[in-house]
Amino acid sequence: MEAFDFIGDVHGCYQELTAWFHEAGYKKNNGIYQHPSGRTPVFIGDLTDRGPDSTGVIRLAAAMVEQNAALYIPGNHCNKLQRYLIGRPVQITGGLDTTIEELQALPTEQARSIQRAFIKLYDQAPLYLRLDEDRVAAAHAGIPEKYIGQNGKQVKTFVLYGDITGEKKEDGTPVRRDWAAQYQGKRLIVYGHTPVLRPRMIHHTVNIDTGCVFGGHLTGLHYPEMTYTQVPSTMPYVPEKFRTFR
Repeated sequence: MEAFDFIGDVHGCYQELTAWFHEAGYKKNNGIYQHPSGRTPVFIGDLTDRGPDSTGVIRLAAAMVEQNAALYIPGNHCNKLQRYLIGRPVQITGGLDTTIEELQALPTEQARSIQRAFIKLYDQAPLYLRLDEDRVAAAHAGIPEKYIGQNGKQVKTFVLYGDITGEKKEDGTPVRRDWAAQYQGKRLIVYGHTPVLRPRMIHHTVNIDTGCVFGGHLTGLHYPEMTYTQVPSTMPYVPEKFRTFR
């Protein structure tokens, strides 16, 4: 059985990411982190936006994937950044402005190098991952059993945004159904996207987005052990950003 470390939404929290690798027993070698026992880190999307060092996270994640030292799947913030970088019209909202400001503050060639690295990382990434002989699947916002093995528009929307209804809350965020509460599949589904105060495990699914960028923790799930390593955030705590479930 292979060993994976699924790392939740980083959102530009480079300091916490490097602290997490140290806490989880990784060693830095030639600019990337590797585990002595050969564990594989899996970034489950939303590397950038809102946090203080999105470009640092891009550099590290892209280098690790390039050197076959990590796996990566995109999140909705990754999708939006990629569209911006290739010149498509997007709204500069939801934290994208922080990443753009970082890039604009860099020397031109350095910024271009980071942009090229991110576009390549995104373009080569699968929508979701099926790992350990299909015992576990990783998808940024989750994935229901019926979509595993598919890659259409509906699948992409679900994987990036969750089970959205099309309605908006008062704060402008989309209304999302609690798909995990209805999940009946046999695979373990590892996902993030919706910040929760502590990892939420229900019906063979686990949400590991513990809101690092909102003052929570950066959480990594160790598989197959099903244990966690967490590091506290250095960001201000914003309680209204965390979702609670009955």
